Amino acid sequence: MKRAHVKIYGKVQGVWFRAHTKEMADKLGIKGWVRNVPDGSVEAVFEGDDEAVEEIIKWCHHGPPLARVDKVEVSYEEPKGEKDFRIIY
Repeated sequence: MKRAHVKIYGKVQGVWFRAHTKEMADKLGIKGWVRNVPDGSVEAVFEGDDEAVEEIIKWCHHGPPLARVDKVEVSYEEPKGEKDFRIIY
């Protein structure tokens, strides 16, 4: 079990990044959340199997078709037992 706190920079708001992230997380069985940040970035927490978490982090480096990802920052934390994956509005 792994937990990653991720911040994605670039053209990542207004391009369905959060919705696509939830879709990918649900597909991979990942729990956590994703939200827009006032500075224009997207922040997410991914919790799940090591391989699934690494796969969604890899996906975050390009995101959905309309996104332009400039930078992804990842830090790892102790898993907290997230129950589902949700978009925070």
